[in-house]
Amino acid sequence: MPDVQDLLEPRGIELTATHKTLGRTPAHALVLGVEKGREGDGSGRVLLPAGEQRRLAPVVDAAAALRVKGSADEVTVVPAPSGLPFIVVVLTGVGLLPEDAAERAEALRRAAGSAVRRLAGTDSAVLALPVDSEQDAAAVAEGAALGAFAFAHQRAATAGSVQAPLASAVVHAPGVARAALSRCLDRAAALGRGVRAARTLVDLSPNVMYPEAVADYARQAVKGTKVTVTVLAEKELAEGGYGGLLGVGQGSVHGPRLVKLEYAPARATKHYAYVGKGITFDSGGLSLKPPASMMTMKSDMAGAAAVLAAVLTAAELGLPVRVTGWLCLAENLPSSTATRPGDVITIRGGRTVEVLNTDAEGRLVLADGLVAACEEGPDAVVDIATLTGAQMVALGARTFGVMGDETLRTAVAEAARGAGEDGWPMPLPEHLRPSLDSKVADLKNIGDRNGGMLVAGIFLREFVGGDDGARVPWAHVDIAGPSFNEGSPYGYTPAEGTGAGVRTLVRLLEDAVAERG
Repeated sequence: MPDVQDLLEPRGIELTATHKTLGRTPAHALVLGVEKGREGDGSGRVLLPAGEQRRLAPVVDAAAALRVKGSADEVTVVPAPSGLPFIVVVLTGVGLLPEDAAERAEALRRAAGSAVRRLAGTDSAVLALPVDSEQDAAAVAEGAALGAFAFAHQRAATAGSVQAPLASAVVHAPGVARAALSRCLDRAAALGRGVRAARTLVDLSPNVMYPEAVADYARQAVKGTKVTVTVLAEKELAEGGYGGLLGVGQGSVHGPRLVKLEYAPARATKHYAYVGKGITFDSGGLSLKPPASMMTMKSDMAGAAAVLAAVLTAAELGLPVRVTGWLCLAENLPSSTATRPGDVITIRGGRTVEVLNTDAEGRLVLADGLVAACEEGPDAVVDIATLTGAQMVALGARTFGVMGDETLRTAVAEAARGAGEDGWPMPLPEHLRPSLDSKVADLKNIGDRNGGMLVAGIFLREFVGGDDGARVPWAHVDIAGPSFNEGSPYGYTPAEGTGAGVRTLVRLLEDAVAERG
């Protein structure tokens, strides 16, 4: 496995801020925003910092000559005007800047990310995007932190072909107080580290990131933090009755693991439990996937990667919330020891499941994790998983589904929006529940094919509750599509692992702190 410290901080970016005029902050590049034309003339409007109209007039002329539209993800590089301490000016599209604060922040976040990706291989940039508030400054800083990512850990002869991310970025924010800017930069740096680490864990090949390796990574990742870690291997899982993890993992030479992470600050008054699906490779088991469908299945542990990153980020930010993370890790492979269609397994707590499709395995490991998480009586439990292809059918590749108890479901969706991620509330219709009834066990692991994302959520709901019979508030997040980008990079999102869900999970904790007051 590559060096853990390198994985924990995969080619990070240095973030600073300035109130100085552009002429006093030298860098390789100056980044300016371009807003999409509102008159339908096909050209955009370069958004210039106050007092810089004269010095940047050549840039405006160049943008007009090149017919720069200002569309999202459009990036154009032009020479810097003489008299300014830059080599180039990067014009990054912001689209039509919305009036809504959260939507405006996401437009700026994406524009900054696009520009930073384009500047890979260079050392410095000043991001002079239109920052009118602390929220705007935070978005620009986050976009830079998220866009500065490259994965080259498993290259050898071609390692030099991967350009290093932009080394440093200065956020130009003359109207934002210095204390607020400092908070923005610290938070953006922490979020960036978390998201980049989650991306790296997903990008690493499954022969490197198998369950035991992820557990070892977690052990090392918490060193020097206020997070503790406990790892259950096969013997402990058997003694604890974790039949879901054991059943899914028994076909592989790499045994399953349950990793418990805990961040418990002394002043915490709330306790959130996060449960992540960590199938380090999913062949489908004996219900074998077609070969083409296996090629991206290293990404089936993205939920666990998101939980690990979120807990570490919460600790780094010092959030006054107790957070328990459960990484449900297994490798789903076919062999003479693999679970068979028709086998009945016993989940922790005693409920039995008839396994009719071994490719519906994620819900089985999550069931174990949910039961264990609920046994501690948290104030809320959220599971996150690359659970169903039906999520992509229903919501596409960039929008994740949020299901569960209405209040928490709404809170998760609002946290996603505030974080700049796209989560959509979905129902759990009661009429789908009978399709999970089994003739030989308490329930079966597949039900009605129509509404498959919702059926999976209904299955998981069966394992939510406490020892005293009281129901724990619960939400389920299906990130099957958003967790892995099979297309070209866009905005601050790279190809392959995206780190989906990390920012939402952290924002949910921050919202809980704000609500407490």
